[in-house]
Amino acid sequence: MSDIERFDGLLLSMANQCEGGIKELLEVMFSFLSRKTDFYIGGGKGAAQKLLLEKFLMFEKPALERAEKERKQREEDERIRREKLAKKKAKENGVGDQEEGAKIVEITDEEAEKLQKEIDEEKKRKVAESMKSEDNDVGSTASTATSSSSSSNATPLASATNNNINNVETSTKDSTTAKADKKENADEEEEEDEKDKGKLKPNSGNGADLEKYKWTQTLSEIEVRIPLNMTVKAAHVNVVFKKKHLLVSLKGHPPIIDCETDHEIKVEESTWCLEDRKSIVLQIEKVNKMEWWSRLIKTDPEINTRKVVPENSKLSDLDDDTRGTVEKMMYDQRQKELGLPTSEDQKKNEILKQFMEKHPEMDFSKAKFS
Repeated sequence: MSDIERFDGLLLSMANQCEGGIKELLEVMFSFLSRKTDFYIGGGKGAAQKLLLEKFLMFEKPALERAEKERKQREEDERIRREKLAKKKAKENGVGDQEEGAKIVEITDEEAEKLQKEIDEEKKRKVAESMKSEDNDVGSTASTATSSSSSSNATPLASATNNNINNVETSTKDSTTAKADKKENADEEEEEDEKDKGKLKPNSGNGADLEKYKWTQTLSEIEVRIPLNMTVKAAHVNVVFKKKHLLVSLKGHPPIIDCETDHEIKVEESTWCLEDRKSIVLQIEKVNKMEWWSRLIKTDPEINTRKVVPENSKLSDLDDDTRGTVEKMMYDQRQKELGLPTSEDQKKNEILKQFMEKHPEMDFSKAKFS
């Protein structure tokens, strides 16, 4: 948390008590500057107004940039959604299968068996011709020479035939191994998809847009926005934070939220405010700052946390140890989405590779690793 943000809790508490909204909050602040400081008279005529405008413009730019960034992110999410929908439709129409089929060039088991039979028949035919030639040449030096010649010719033929057989066996083995690996990867992806089946896609803030409220999150905190269909005063709002429970209600109305939270929260650092008297905004601090919440409360539908996209710019706020752990989590998450090995998988593969290099006499071709 930056130095300028350390007063957020205090200011949110002030805003919560200002029933007149942002106008009343500004009145309170300027009243304080007028009564308790020399803000209006300390810098000469016009200095206070100049300073006020300078600070206003300083924070106007990042606010507009943030709003523009969120707009572009929403457009990008919509573009990705349309692309996925188009690919899904194309796959349903058989286009994906045709493209996949065009890439397959491996020899099949049936083709390998047919080729093996042709090689065996060719070998038998050559041997039969060689034996017939030996029977026709009787007892002469020419016969001996012919026999020797036939034997010497047969040897390279047999060698060449054996080489072809070995090549076919190797090709078949490689093909079978590749198919097995491909099937195993497909099974793993299907298993992961089954786990995430039915879960919501995170919104642009890595949370969810629900019927009664919208929530977003970072690794350290959660923001909940609850729109109201009426104008209310702060005195009519009841918000209770507990370690694993959240209550939000309006006087004389059923609770908007009254349920166990998905994970523990820091009660003393969680605050709320009434924005424009038309929406309740909660700032919830997480206890565990190393995990993404899949839902706000236990009764909410879950989001797919594998689709969460953290803000890289926020990594600079973390200490070295935490930042390293978060970057590793982000990397592993991207690898899983792409169907590639995680950092832990790569480490295991490297250890296995070194072991295989030290023991070349061992055959790992039929071994299965998990």
